[in-house]
Amino acid sequence: MNLDSLEKLYVHELKDLYSAETQLLEALPKMAEAASHEDLKAGFKEHLKQTKEHVVRLESIFKTLDFKPGGHKCNGMEGLIKEGEEVLKEDMPAEVRDAALVAAAQRVEHYEIAGYGVAVAYAEKLGHKDHADLLTQTLEEEGATDRKLTRLASRSLNFFALTA
Repeated sequence: MNLDSLEKLYVHELKDLYSAETQLLEALPKMAEAASHEDLKAGFKEHLKQTKEHVVRLESIFKTLDFKPGGHKCNGMEGLIKEGEEVLKEDMPAEVRDAALVAAAQRVEHYEIAGYGVAVAYAEKLGHKDHADLLTQTLEEEGATDRKLTRLASRSLNFFALTA
């Protein structure tokens, strides 16, 4: 796609987010499986449910555009997932693994927050108020997930990793 307009750049951003979210649908169950702390496992499972809804929202936005959601691979998300998988291949205590999982998950959340922030700004500028509302809802959920991860890490997981 020739990115010669803000509308096409917006579609490109949406395709990138769609690819990122669909990649996460595969990664989150693996992260839940690798977690030893029950709250972290539960958090990953809850975020998997949210991610499925994020995909549905993006698909609903694409239905109003003259573009399909597929056909693009988010290399950034692919790299973040690969980086997280490499860390988890290391031999480490379960408590340290949980801290590493939080770090990997927060990198993903920050990447998504940046992408959704951009998409909201483009949607608003282009007059797609309904899109902006859906994207803002997802943006807020991604931010809430990041804050939950921070609380979990700072209140328990990092302490457990320190004493492992």
